Amino acid sequence: MSSRLFQGFIHQMKDVVDKPFGVIDSAGTVVACSELGRIGELLGVGAVTSAEVTTDGGYTLKLISASQGDSYTVFVEGEDVSSAKLASIIAISFSNIKSYYDEKYDKSSLIKNIILDNILPGDIYLKARELYFNNDVMRTVIIVRNLDHNDLSVYDVLQNLFPDKNKDFIISINETDIALVKETGHDVGPRDIENLASSIADTLSGEFYVHAVIGIGTTVSNIKDLARSFKEAQTALEVGKVFDTDKTIVSYDNLGIARLIYQLPTTLCETFLHEVFKRGSIDNLDQETLFTIQRFFENNLNVSETSRKLFVHRNTLVYRLEKIKKITGLDLRQFDHAIVFKIALMVDRYLRSNPVKY
Repeated sequence: MSSRLFQGFIHQMKDVVDKPFGVIDSAGTVVACSELGRIGELLGVGAVTSAEVTTDGGYTLKLISASQGDSYTVFVEGEDVSSAKLASIIAISFSNIKSYYDEKYDKSSLIKNIILDNILPGDIYLKARELYFNNDVMRTVIIVRNLDHNDLSVYDVLQNLFPDKNKDFIISINETDIALVKETGHDVGPRDIENLASSIADTLSGEFYVHAVIGIGTTVSNIKDLARSFKEAQTALEVGKVFDTDKTIVSYDNLGIARLIYQLPTTLCETFLHEVFKRGSIDNLDQETLFTIQRFFENNLNVSETSRKLFVHRNTLVYRLEKIKKITGLDLRQFDHAIVFKIALMVDRYLRSNPVKY
């Protein structure tokens, strides 16, 4: 936000406020003041992190409610009650001014409103034109979800990794999710974006010890489609939480049949399971049997290879497969039966997870 906006408001108020006052940034530098000669001066007070009025070094300080990435504080000379009241009043005024400014002139706010569906489709192009925003650039939404719930600001880390605020936008969604709206060229493919996401995850885990998962939406060529890419990234995270629990990077383009299952109504899924397991429920299969089935699928329905990997005799594996056939009516050695059983396992897993749908 331009300090001129602060300064203009201060200029209107200085005749009714009988004390020196102004605004400092996160480094403590005066960016606007009722005494013009003090602009650029280092005020010499500690950083203000609390929303309450504080005092330090002969000044009363009040944090302005600021948008992500910015931090400004009102200061009023003096530490008495009247200074505290003035600081509170001025901070509230500046907060309202800043909210209006961000909504009207900040590109990040426009992007956030678009991906969260907080703006009418017809207003998107009008607002983009006001901000001289390039509408027809390839962009991809990437969501970084912090699983550790620690105090590290993933937002600040991403800001440092992608400092160009005219091309890449970092949007705070909630306590755990940060959206990166990344500008990509026509020569940037899905593999390049996955490599980028992998480097973000490596940086967070290797340098900051943060365990994060990353969802990637599809690349879109129009600003209005960013909401779709954002929802796809959210879906990728939720589907990955159900079906790919060991993956750190989940791309919407690579969800495959898991995405289809995720989009089905639960009643249809329950009907499908009842039809597949007519003889008995999937609950009749113990953990050892389910583990055997998993290894059998991983080894492409190859009995010899699976028995070798499980360190069991071939006949033992055949006995287990016959047992499964007796319980479920499905012979996993037949390709068609194996496909049905594989899908049924995924559907059952989906129903047990109760994922959040977007």
